[in-house]
Parts: sequence; structure tokens; C-alpha cells
Amino acid sequence: MVHIPKPLAVTSGEPAGIGPDITLLAWANRRKLQLPNFYIRSDVSLLTDRARRLGLKVPVQDCDATEANTVFNKALPVVQTGGTVEDTPSLENSVTAATVLSSIEQAVADVNSGVAAAVVTNPINKAALYSHGFEHPGHTEYLGTLAEKYWGTRPNSVMLIAGPDLMVVPVTIHIPISKVPTSLTKELILDVIRTTDKDLKNRFGIQHPRLAVCGLNPHAGENGTMGTEDQDIIAPALAQLQSEGVRVSGPHPADTLFHGDARKTYDCAIGMYHDQVLIPAKTLGFDEAVNVTLGLPFVRTSPDHGTAYSLAGTGQVKIDSFAAALRFAAVLADPSAT
Repeated sequence: MVHIPKPLAVTSGEPAGIGPDITLLAWANRRKLQLPNFYIRSDVSLLTDRARRLGLKVPVQDCDATEANTVFNKALPVVQTGGTVEDTPSLENSVTAATVLSSIEQAVADVNSGVAAAVVTNPINKAALYSHGFEHPGHTEYLGTLAEKYWGTRPNSVMLIAGPDLMVVPVTIHIPISKVPTSLTKELILDVIRTTDKDLKNRFGIQHPRLAVCGLNPHAGENGTMGTEDQDIIAPALAQLQSEGVRVSGPHPADTLFHGDARKTYDCAIGMYHDQVLIPAKTLGFDEAVNVTLGLPFVRTSPDHGTAYSLAGTGQVKIDSFAAALRFAAVLADPSAT
């Protein structure tokens, strides 16, 4: 088992998705998977009903977050958050949006108050939240807002996907591909890479992170013949970072940056848009990759997959990524955890 003084706060995620399934399965296999103590902010009846549906003999106990460590060895600790949620796997229901958002906010508040060590988020369905006034492109951006609310400063939230063979960061995240070229600025690239460099040092313990940066265009623009963003925006940003002592290289052609020999030359690859780096990351480690939000005043990890409605309640889910997210959160929150 991974031992940390405080438990991890797990969010409910989309109730109709696989969040309840992987949480229950993780607790059931906690010793085999060597998982740290955790509790989930969700609905007791939902977890109880889903466990019954899955045929899992997982005791579920309503408790306060401060009691989670005591409860964990004998039952899955559930901190009741929001109203009662009906167990309807695969059937999206926007009525649960308030509970989903409350779970995320309260988990963050738990870390801020010192009750929890870190936040591990279950997958959400943003479309189901929009009717409730959710205005953020995704978890990453929403967590930045919550950090400002509870810590008083708005961080530069950065998405990092960490797998066993590759770590990547996209400069732009949840925006249409058509908006990427106009969204890229020297300032944005500087902010993202500085945040990445800082957190790889401070949270990951990499003393001198080596960062390889993808170009935006094919062949990194090929001297401007296939787009000028690489030489006009990306290269000047990298030159400034190098003058600051950041070990950054590029812009590199993205199509030659992810094979085995290339990956040996850097610790993290920085891409200009979401799919440019998430495709290789998920190809190499789909079941084990973990989503980590950099730049926050608290640790947040998440399994690197979606709600998987079609698998909810079937007992066919894999918990590798969720288990990795739990272990990773414990280590990032307390590097001495073993």
C-alpha cells in the first residue's frame, strides 16, 4: 500500500459513466494494486446500487472526510455530496450536473482546508454540464477557476499527460483546430513552458528537465514554406526560454519526435495543439496514462479516458489508468510516500 498522512479526494465524475465502476473496483483491489487511502465525494445510494449491479461485495460507508482514513480499511468512504442520484448507467441526465460540479469544488476545498492530500477526478461529460451553466472547456480550466477562488490567485493551468514511456503537454487544449494558429502567441508558449519546467522540477523531482517542442506546421514550417508560425512565434519564444536557462529545444517536426530513439532525448514533449501530442501519448500508454494539471497550488490527477457510457455497469472496465492516477497523486502530494 502507498501510505500518505491524508487521504485523496476523488470526485464523482459523470454518474452514468464508469466513474462509479472504477472507484468501486479500485477499492476492491486496493491491496493488490497498492493504492493509497481515498474517499469519494458522491452519493451513497449511487455507489451502493452500482456495486450491487456489478456484483461487487464492496461495503459503502457514509462518512465525513476527516474519518476517511479510519473507514478505508473496512469500507469505501463516501462523503455525501449533492442529492440522491439514481443509478442509470449510460443514460446521461443533466439533472445530476449540480452534484457533479459540487463534487469537484468540494474536493478542491478539502485540499485547501487540509483535509485531503490531493484531488483525483473521475471523467465528466461537459455537454451534460452546460445546461447547468458550466462555462469551461474542460476540467483543466475549471480547476484554475477554483484555485483562484480558494487560494486567491489565478494560476496558469497546464495539462500534462504522463505515461510509462512518454510525457506530453499541449500548449492549446480544448479549442477547434481552426483556432489554433490564431491562439498561439509567444506569451502563451512562454507561460506554458515555464509552468511545465517549474512543476517538473518541484513536483516531479527532475532537476534539469529536457523539453522538446513540436512545430505547428509540417516539417516545423520548413523555413516558412509551409507556414510562418514556427519561425515567427515559436522559435523566438524558445530562444528567450533558452536565455533564461530552460533546457528547451525545437521547434521540431512532430512526425519524427515520438519514435523510441527520439524519446530518449527529452523528458517531456510540448505540442502546439491537443491531438498533436495526445495521440502519441495515448497510443503508447492508453491504459496507464494519467492526466496531471500543472500550475495549480494543489495536486490534481485523473485517468486519461472519458466517461465510456457503453461500459458503465457492465463490469468490463479497466482500472489501470485510475489506479495509476491514485498512486501518482499520492507521490506528487508526498514524494516520501512508499
